[in-house]
Amino acid sequence: MGISDIEIGAAAGAKLVAAQADHDPVRRLAELLPRSLRFLGVGGLGLISDLAVFTVILQETPHPLLARLVSLAVATLLTWRLNRALTFDCSGRRAPDEALRYAAVAATAQAVSYAIFAVLVLGVFAAAPQLAVLIGAAAGALVSYNGQAIFTFQPSKPSAPQSPA
Repeated sequence: MGISDIEIGAAAGAKLVAAQADHDPVRRLAELLPRSLRFLGVGGLGLISDLAVFTVILQETPHPLLARLVSLAVATLLTWRLNRALTFDCSGRRAPDEALRYAAVAATAQAVSYAIFAVLVLGVFAAAPQLAVLIGAAAGALVSYNGQAIFTFQPSKPSAPQSPA
């Protein structure tokens, strides 16, 4: 059986992404750092945006759990785009497939982050909710890095050719 148009299109898309990365000066500069440091840098920017949005919303509404949901969404959008551009290599998967994998890992990491935040902000850190955000974010970052590296951006293995039936 021959190669399908989908396989050819996926291979061409992967080559195009790789070629674009070769000509991206920001990506080349970022690649001077180990991947884990790039991930921490992107995460740091995400955390800054998370804390900023959280603090602004908290000024308008006194409910920290609702403010945290919005700030997590903003930070996730930012970190997804930056991690895809700067941190991880092309997985060779179609963008929608990779996006679904990213969303699954991000949701898991955010659930860990949010659960820890909620326990802390409703208890010992009620007077310092930003500290609860930081502690939850650190735990979520561990889950996120491992999940993104192992599941989302792990290069896909080419499927074995099917024999005619």
